[in-house]
Amino acid sequence: MSGKGSIKVNTKNIFPIIKKWLYSDKDIFLRELVVNGCDAITKLSKLSALGEAEYAETPRLDVVCDSEAKTVTISDNGIGMTEDEVKKYINQIAFSGAEEFLEKYQDNSEQNQIIGHFGLGFYSAFMVARTVEIETKSYQDAPAVLWRCDGGTDYTITDSDRTAHGTKIVLHIGEDSEDFLLAERLRSVLLKYCGFLPYEIYLNNEEKSVNDTAPLWTKPASECTDEEYTQFYHKIFSDMHDPLFWIHLNVEFPFRLKGILYFPKLTHELDSAQGKIKLYNNQVYVADNIKEVIPEFLMLLKGVIDCPDVPLNVSRSMLQNDGTVSKISAHITRKVADKLISMRKDDRESYDKYWTDIAPFIEYGCMNDEKFYEKLKPAMQAKTTDGDYVSLTEYAEENDKTFTYVTNEGQQAQYVKLLKEEGRKALIFPHVIDVHFISFLEMREQWRFTRVDTLPEQTADDEALIGIFQKIVGGEMLKITTSPLKTALPALIAQEEQTRRMRDVSRMFGAAGMPEPLTLVLNSESKIIGEIAGMDDEKQNLVCKQIYDLARLCNASLSTEELSDFIERSAKILEESV
Repeated sequence: MSGKGSIKVNTKNIFPIIKKWLYSDKDIFLRELVVNGCDAITKLSKLSALGEAEYAETPRLDVVCDSEAKTVTISDNGIGMTEDEVKKYINQIAFSGAEEFLEKYQDNSEQNQIIGHFGLGFYSAFMVARTVEIETKSYQDAPAVLWRCDGGTDYTITDSDRTAHGTKIVLHIGEDSEDFLLAERLRSVLLKYCGFLPYEIYLNNEEKSVNDTAPLWTKPASECTDEEYTQFYHKIFSDMHDPLFWIHLNVEFPFRLKGILYFPKLTHELDSAQGKIKLYNNQVYVADNIKEVIPEFLMLLKGVIDCPDVPLNVSRSMLQNDGTVSKISAHITRKVADKLISMRKDDRESYDKYWTDIAPFIEYGCMNDEKFYEKLKPAMQAKTTDGDYVSLTEYAEENDKTFTYVTNEGQQAQYVKLLKEEGRKALIFPHVIDVHFISFLEMREQWRFTRVDTLPEQTADDEALIGIFQKIVGGEMLKITTSPLKTALPALIAQEEQTRRMRDVSRMFGAAGMPEPLTLVLNSESKIIGEIAGMDDEKQNLVCKQIYDLARLCNASLSTEELSDFIERSAKILEESV
């Protein structure tokens, strides 16, 4: 059996779906209706530019709420509609007047961008309204009309006495949405979704418009000052700290994209995962941190991206996956890499100054994007314990692919001093992410990293001396050895590199109870270590505990109670030395 037919849609069933489930949040209704008003203004502006209409007024949208009448009204002085157009565009679900207009007046210039395309946005009004009225008059010489619908599939359409071109939509708000009768509620929605629309929007006839019609990203970078970039950053992200630097994006081909990406100042380790990049479509806010457009590692940044060519779904809140999205994502990544490379080449002083803040971002990006890593590899660097900055690749070449590093200069000060006395310097890796990045480099480049407090290569076992310390301070997790250390300290704590790294990673994931195997390295060059064997038991006990705690103190591993014992013991030793 074979044949053809057409799928039938029951409008009584489809209408509730459009009203209730097409959009994820109720407040979307205001965005959709305001955007429709913007499109109406854009259409009339286009016709006026072509000499097909007159547009003497200043383009304007108004949003008015009346808590007594329980209405929200959205008005524009745009192109308006005739009765036939109302029947065509409003009564036919998913018939897009914007699409029809674009087909007739094809123009890709950014000054004449039509935002709506699906012919569904108007129906979001019924998410909050029990009844909707449209009063509209076309720019053409045609009578004004009043359309009214109570949320079902039936409507009425009558003549109106409206004399000015444009459209007024009155929403009679339902009981479950009366919070939208508050002016500040509407203001917050307008600022979120419509804060940068190209035509002025006025709330309750206030003197100042709610929105900024010419956001900074729409201007050429050459016309923007550092002060403007900083002010815009504070306005958008409410960050008390100034951004470090920024990238101004402006692409016309093979897709259109504008935006500004900021590198924020990190004030806490957790900030490395708290960036926010806002995506706009023709200056209409879509969403934050859309991973299809912005690679995950770029989410550490803050910024705005406006891309008219980004393919949205019908609710204008999510992306449709296609080739354009991947091209946009790749371009943004490339521009970020180019900015970092050019900064290191042309403004090394600033690059070094910002390094501590931007290193986590770069490292995260390198671990997540192979192309990003290959491009940034020459710009990867680290600060040394001598205070200068060195390229990782150059350091690897000079030190036979072997790296010595510190994670905390204060806690590891004695180890750093020991290293300097040997005429060497270490690299500083202070961030939580560094332990992962070090492992990444070891696998990728076959480099070898050893922290400065790792067990020294030259060790010996003085059985008698070790036995004394094992008896007094030893435990299951403590190993004891001796080595000729170039330091005045009688002993230091050392750890095995891989074991310590595993413990650090475990701590990141909440495994705080993981045991810590330590090695007490007794300094065989120390005078006091040499005299311990000849001391009486009481003095041995006192001195060995003091040496052990002193070594642990250098490693920042004393508990509050142990630190108290150390202080009391120190006082006793001072008394006995007098």
